[in-house]
Amino acid sequence: MKDSRSDVRTALRLFVGKGGSGKTTLAAAAAVKHARSGSRALVVSLDQAHSLADVLGSVTRYSAGDVVSVEPGLDALELDTLALVEARYRALGALLAVSGAGHEHGVRFGAVEPEEIVGAPGVQELLGLQRIAELVEQGTWDTVFVDLPATADALRTLRMPDLVGSYLERLWPQHDRIVAGTGSDPRLTVVVALVERVVADADIVRGLLFDHSRTSVAIVLTPDSVALAETRRTLSAAALTGLPVDTVMVNRVLPNLNSASTTLIGTHAAVFWFEGWRSAQQHVLTEIESVARGYELVVIELTPGEPVGLASLGSLAFRGGAADALDRSVDDAASGAEPVVARASGSGLESIYTMTMVLPVVDPTTLNLGRVEDDVIIGADGTRHRVRLASVLRRCTVIGAEYESGMLTIRFRPDPSLWPA
Repeated sequence: MKDSRSDVRTALRLFVGKGGSGKTTLAAAAAVKHARSGSRALVVSLDQAHSLADVLGSVTRYSAGDVVSVEPGLDALELDTLALVEARYRALGALLAVSGAGHEHGVRFGAVEPEEIVGAPGVQELLGLQRIAELVEQGTWDTVFVDLPATADALRTLRMPDLVGSYLERLWPQHDRIVAGTGSDPRLTVVVALVERVVADADIVRGLLFDHSRTSVAIVLTPDSVALAETRRTLSAAALTGLPVDTVMVNRVLPNLNSASTTLIGTHAAVFWFEGWRSAQQHVLTEIESVARGYELVVIELTPGEPVGLASLGSLAFRGGAADALDRSVDDAASGAEPVVARASGSGLESIYTMTMVLPVVDPTTLNLGRVEDDVIIGADGTRHRVRLASVLRRCTVIGAEYESGMLTIRFRPDPSLWPA
């Protein structure tokens, strides 16, 4: 039942990580701890290879798409985005049929099965995020914890609302859609209405994902060099796109053998193997601490038993960082920095303007820039991001850029043909 308080503002906590890093376990553990502290939590799996029910120790599989009560204060949902696509498409087909089955303009919608559009780029991801946004807006829970797919798919998913909105506008601008929707073809009117709904939904989801006062992201990795390299790229992509990352969680770190254990085991070969492995992990952990500077760093040690089931999840221990690092509230969420625009020198046509972005973990050798109409395209570490220029910069040309100490500065000069006299 929805909380009757008028000031309910549900927080969104996203877990991103390499496949096998334990992000599902930590997302579930965060939700369990949150619920047992007296708050209301929902943990959602957006990874289509669902393992949330397994981690929670459920005897039976959850019905994908249904919210299930796990224990007082804790609910779970394994989201079936394919079912969302099929339901949306069947509704569209029915609406088109009612609006005028006799019209045959372009592709005949009724001749295409819902399964045939599953491969359309971003359809499943956008509908899944839209469903999560709806759950957040219900206000039923204090925090919604989301187990996202593996890193590359997760980043693509989180960027989908922005891509859908921007590319739809470029391919079919709103003023053209309005003209098309006011014509005599009722089927085209329905299609235009659908596109407008998609754009509006994408805007809502984008607003939630990048709301640094409400949404936060935890990156989960294991202490090995491959995971570290991926985390560098993930942090770079987050900084470039404005994704509100606030925590880096290092999972499955081997504990330190105490003196009693060492005395008991003696000089068994297993001790040397264990210590060698732990030493390698500690070396990587030192590098992780350097890369994660400025973020909350949490270390979760490897447990003797598999952390499966509510009891194990509730007792999962971690060290480093704040005591509530698994469980951010709205007030604890990270604050992001928008590009800063300033006039560096001069006046009129002799002015030099700058746009500065904080990109602390970017590999400078991968940085590249481009300009397309009113946007600057910034690429780094395999990610490209379009940044809409401030109005004053849209009337300028790019004259240079430099990257130093984690700061990207792009310099602009007024374009005489566009600058007011």
